[in-house]
Amino acid sequence: MCDTLVSLASATARGATLFAKNSDRERNEAQVLELSPARRSASPPPLRLTYLTIPDVPETFECLISRPFWMWGAEMGANAHGVVIGNEALHARTPAQRKPALTGMDLVRLALERADTAARAVDVIIELLERYGQGGDCGHLGRFYYNNGFIIADPTEAFVLETAGRWWAVERVASHRSLSNAYSIGRDPSRISQDFQRHADIAGWTDAGGRFDVADCLIDEARDQVSFGRGRCARGQALLDRKAPQLAPADMMAILRDHGEAPDWSPANTRNRTLCMHASAGPRRSQSVASMVSEISGGRAVHWVTGTSAPCTGIFKPVILEAGLPDIGSSPTDRHDDQSLWWRHERLHRAMLADFGPSLAGFEAERDALEADFRRRIDAAFATGADPTALRALTAACWREADLAERRWTQALPAPGPTPPSDRPHRRSWARLNQVAGFPAQSSSSSTSSPGSRSSTTNAS
Repeated sequence: MCDTLVSLASATARGATLFAKNSDRERNEAQVLELSPARRSASPPPLRLTYLTIPDVPETFECLISRPFWMWGAEMGANAHGVVIGNEALHARTPAQRKPALTGMDLVRLALERADTAARAVDVIIELLERYGQGGDCGHLGRFYYNNGFIIADPTEAFVLETAGRWWAVERVASHRSLSNAYSIGRDPSRISQDFQRHADIAGWTDAGGRFDVADCLIDEARDQVSFGRGRCARGQALLDRKAPQLAPADMMAILRDHGEAPDWSPANTRNRTLCMHASAGPRRSQSVASMVSEISGGRAVHWVTGTSAPCTGIFKPVILEAGLPDIGSSPTDRHDDQSLWWRHERLHRAMLADFGPSLAGFEAERDALEADFRRRIDAAFATGADPTALRALTAACWREADLAERRWTQALPAPGPTPPSDRPHRRSWARLNQVAGFPAQSSSSSTSSPGSRSSTTNAS
């Protein structure tokens, strides 16, 4: 489960395209944040993806990607030409293909590596989808099969691409757009695959003009009840609408942190999945495990990433491709590792779950002020023409300050009160997954639990 948003320059305060995404996956499924270097070869070797091996291309572009630790593909990312992409799991009435093929994450990374514009990225995904298809298990501990939708943007335009098998439909974004885990393109796609149109005609979906509602004809209503995809898409769109045409990076960060309007919301007490998603007992296995906001224009591109789970508990830090990625420690897996930024943050995030509201209230004002200061310093550096060396030093300083702040917040957390009976299933579900990851118990410094393995359990997310 995920949520992706985009706003073109016409709807933003600074005249730059804004892109944002929460990647929602299983709670121990850490994401690797990394720079994938450009490749150039007249005769490149075959390229090994998550499940397939396909021919590579002679030239690829440098990319910033955030990927589940066990996959080749990326949940979201940006390339050196200012192309940004995020994917969404989509559930159609016909089951997704289980046979291994391209995953949606593979398609994100392949398009970032091969496309210098958003329009070209759309074409890359379509070409690969029609040639190789999509499919395979995309779950971590539980099996999970789905089709994919994408928001694809660059400094001048953006598109929504929704797929089912090898069918596809494209919508050009007019101003600002939200996408979640539900088909959303209606009766006026900009483009549609011939096979999809032909099937719609045969199935009797089309009107006299050959038009049909893509989303209504494809969406799996039962799965949407579980994922609350249309509800989250509507919530994201409403929050964009409130701020347009003055959307700014801070607004996109706030939307990714949204928990809805229920006054009694908590991670243990939520009626529907929210944009900032928190895992719990039962079918609510997914949670936001990485987040990204990008501001891209013809002259600059700054990517604000948490590199950690639960954006409400983390800090958006700057990455500028020409300055490189600061040292963020070892690459995380699904096992606790204090040398990894992702798992180090989990000490704060998981400790907060015992008394989430008061814990978050204790530092969210400082979190927002720290991010505002980072944005001010990055703006000042660009205004004075800072070179890559100076930008590298500045971004590294921001990351160090964020790490120190999180360590301080962890130490200052209030002592948790007694667990209400209604929260006990939530707490037990987290205790079980902590044990699977070898995450230290609150009362001890180590755990002897053995790592979990992928099972055939159905992922209800």
